[in-house]
Amino acid sequence: MTIDKDKINLAITMGDPTGIGSEVILKALNDATFYQKANITIIGDRPWLEYTYNCLHRKTNLIHPDQLEVIEVSSDFQGKWGEGTSATGKASFLYLNRAIALTLDGKFDGIVTAPIAKYLWQKANYNYPGQTEVLAIKANVEKFGMMFVGKSPHTGWILKTLLATTHIPLSQVSSTLNPDLMTLKLELLLDTLKQDFNLDQPTIAIAGLNPHSGENGKLGTEEKEWLWDWFNDAQKKYPQAKLIGLLPPDTMWVKPSQAWYSNPNISVPNAFLALYHDQGLIPVKAMAFDQAINTTIGLPFVRTSPDHGTAFDIAGKGIANPQSMKSAIELAISLCQNRQKRNNR
Repeated sequence: MTIDKDKINLAITMGDPTGIGSEVILKALNDATFYQKANITIIGDRPWLEYTYNCLHRKTNLIHPDQLEVIEVSSDFQGKWGEGTSATGKASFLYLNRAIALTLDGKFDGIVTAPIAKYLWQKANYNYPGQTEVLAIKANVEKFGMMFVGKSPHTGWILKTLLATTHIPLSQVSSTLNPDLMTLKLELLLDTLKQDFNLDQPTIAIAGLNPHSGENGKLGTEEKEWLWDWFNDAQKKYPQAKLIGLLPPDTMWVKPSQAWYSNPNISVPNAFLALYHDQGLIPVKAMAFDQAINTTIGLPFVRTSPDHGTAFDIAGKGIANPQSMKSAIELAISLCQNRQKRNNR
């Protein structure tokens, strides 16, 4: 493909090669509209992309790898569809590592990451919780977060949800949450809404931790002991934002679901801050399973990822849905463009 200096430069990592990453990439990039806005480069293994094409092109619509820019990363893996190993775990880590290095060196404006299997990283002796943490460490940032963005196919409304805590056991959530962490996440969210979504005066809904937000200590004490004090201080500290909370976690998602399915004109916050993984992701995935995109905020570059895993059980069958990958590419391009416009003001 011809490189256009006026376009966004985007890297897509291949993820675990024996999962569905290569399939959804070749399906998604069969959409020619992406190339009107971005120069796209695959970081991975061209022979495996060609193998994917040869296996599946009679079953589904794929772009031929010869039409793509590919940066080869030597990983010496041999694999079969759906059979992840330490070698494929190593390969997926090396793809990500190369993409980060090239992006920090200025070659790319953003990265879209296909899914990896965290346990295979462990088998390959890469002891990181996931791709998010590697991105933050390599980019030398301490303040980062996992935000999920989805555009409704029904109304066009955009759901934006940030998690205060991520991949920790439920039993550790209460002891992990504290005023400093809540402030860090809220500031990250405010900066992201301003930088990437042009929202200088956003409305943000913040969930309580316990059922009914604790009901004055009857259903949990965290709200009464410190969360309400933190929230009231935050309202004063960030006058540029309208903070709504602490909302009961069950009813917080009623208006977003209405905006998603039927009424984009309903008064609904610009973003939502959930306090733990399932509190945020159950509603997000219920509404936007094929549209929701994981974006790492706080990085010096854009990173998005489809909100699904390697799907080893269907790898190589030609039936993987590319919609989340397409949405991840679309969002990455949009965020990169927004950053460029803001930086050029």
